[in-house]
Amino acid sequence: MTTAPFGSWPTPITSELVVAAAVSLAEVRVDGAEVYWSEARPDDGGRTQLVRRAADGTVADLLPAGSNARTAVHEYGGGAWWVRDGVVWFTEWADQRLYRLENGSATPLTPAPAVERGDRYADGDVHGDSIVCVRERHGAGEPRNEIVRLAAHAPTDDPEVLVTGPDFVAAPRLSPDGATLAWLQWDHPSMPWDAVELVVRELATGEETVVAGGPWESVSEPTWQADGSLWFLSDRTDWWNLYRWPPGADIEPIVRLDAEVGVPGWRLAGSRYAVLADGTVVFARRRAGSDALAVRGTGGLIADLDVPFCEVAAVRSAGGSAVVVAGTPTAEPGVYRVTPPGPDSDAAVATLRTPRDLGLDPAGIAVGEHLTVPSTDAAGEPRTAHALYFAPASATHGGPPGERPPLLVVIHGGPTGASSSSFSVATQYWTSRGFAVVSVDHAGSTGYGRAYRDELLGRWGVIDVADCVAVARRLAATDRADPARLLIRGGSAGGFTVLSALASPDSPFAAGADHFGVADLEALARDTHKFESRYLDRLVGPYPQERDTYVERSPIHHLDRFTAPLIVLQGSEDEIVPPAQSEMIVDALRAKGVPVAYLLFDGEQHGFRRAENIRRALDSELSFYAQVLGLDLPVAEGIEPVAIENL
Repeated sequence: MTTAPFGSWPTPITSELVVAAAVSLAEVRVDGAEVYWSEARPDDGGRTQLVRRAADGTVADLLPAGSNARTAVHEYGGGAWWVRDGVVWFTEWADQRLYRLENGSATPLTPAPAVERGDRYADGDVHGDSIVCVRERHGAGEPRNEIVRLAAHAPTDDPEVLVTGPDFVAAPRLSPDGATLAWLQWDHPSMPWDAVELVVRELATGEETVVAGGPWESVSEPTWQADGSLWFLSDRTDWWNLYRWPPGADIEPIVRLDAEVGVPGWRLAGSRYAVLADGTVVFARRRAGSDALAVRGTGGLIADLDVPFCEVAAVRSAGGSAVVVAGTPTAEPGVYRVTPPGPDSDAAVATLRTPRDLGLDPAGIAVGEHLTVPSTDAAGEPRTAHALYFAPASATHGGPPGERPPLLVVIHGGPTGASSSSFSVATQYWTSRGFAVVSVDHAGSTGYGRAYRDELLGRWGVIDVADCVAVARRLAATDRADPARLLIRGGSAGGFTVLSALASPDSPFAAGADHFGVADLEALARDTHKFESRYLDRLVGPYPQERDTYVERSPIHHLDRFTAPLIVLQGSEDEIVPPAQSEMIVDALRAKGVPVAYLLFDGEQHGFRRAENIRRALDSELSFYAQVLGLDLPVAEGIEPVAIENL
């Protein structure tokens, strides 16, 4: 083992490795004996390709060259494609029209809209010769979100509007006999993790029933079963658990645990549970910073499956087994078939889509450790924060005796997101160089029940900052981080927390990285897209009635407290947090004389999808920290130094 300063270790995990052959797996579908999934590919301009694995195990890309199965509904997308009887329907990113794909040929089903990319489709369901799906229509004023019906196999000039009026709709699902439509709906200022109604309508009579949901209940993932019952997730008992509604009868709990089966509805078409052919339920459940895959047998007994997964993105029924997209602490997400245990057999896992073989020595892989850390609320009262800690790890290098590593405090987005315990090459990029990394599940994060999620309401920019500071100081006090080299990074909502932490009077951070974060809450309330246009009503307060709070919480109004160097990274086409947010803080720090670096990535939206931009962002951030902390970068990597003004 070679001794070298923390933060300067040579590593096989370069930015080139991060993106080389990398894909992002999110959604999976099962169609008979065939399995389909989506792959977002950085080395192909970030486009999303659809892949089919046939019954004989052969795997093939489906989309024609240049096509991109991605929807802009809610800007965050999700549910851009679905499949039935070998036919695929997908939303094309370029024009947002709905296409039918069969035998390699894609035919548009929906008309060209009056406004370019103005009609956006997502989250569809096929029954017979019809599709029901979400349409988001852009034009004058606020976009209109509706559920429409159209022919599944022939172009239509005017889809039939089935549901209109609510501010938002999602998850249209037809009953097995096609007679009843179920869907989710909610209105401003609620978000889908706040207050959602599950509604059913008899299509012949128009009679509607609100099955579940209300002012303080979040409902998601409705699915009809063969017996005509409707299953769904609800947080009515603090946790997103699974319930069953037989029409005309009372709601029955199916899975009741102090764990989250559901996740926040940032993206459409989530799938965290599946009912198998014999009635067995396979589901993901999140607790203490990690997922597990669990099963509820036909007798009602619930147990975790003995499988290695710690992060589950999707679960689908495949007859007597489940197909999942899942990752482990030491491997990127893959696609797997999981067969629950039988009376005389253990659970079985078959790999359908193998994760990348990165050729890494297991001794050089950092595995997350869940932490609970004492923190305080907005009034200074004691409470608990959570985090996942990744210690520096190398198969070849170690730090000098007595030296403690620099710590990178990572803030997830949302702010209702959650830290991931699954293997991430982007995390290992830092830990393999001798950085410690801690990903904070501050108040508001998912995975700890609704009460924890709601702790952030009205206190965004205060209690999340307190949690991040508490975690950083706790690690420094326990000799797991160097108190003089505490760094903080985050994107989107996490970028706001980064800026707020750096602008706090007692900030312990030596530098920070803001990825497309929010500097001015007022500007965000005025300028952001429909989906989040009233989000701050709950996180901060109604605007403009509580304008003073918006001003007080906005980092741009506390420039006198900024002293730590900052790097800002931003996409030029970001509709969620526009570039003006980044530019205002950069211009202000530049004028104040605070060290600042700014990178604007042309053609990127909210998050970077292209390989060359992901590489440049990672290496620039590393170069920034190296210059600020005086670290040596491995010469062999040829990292281009980022320009820092005022340093």
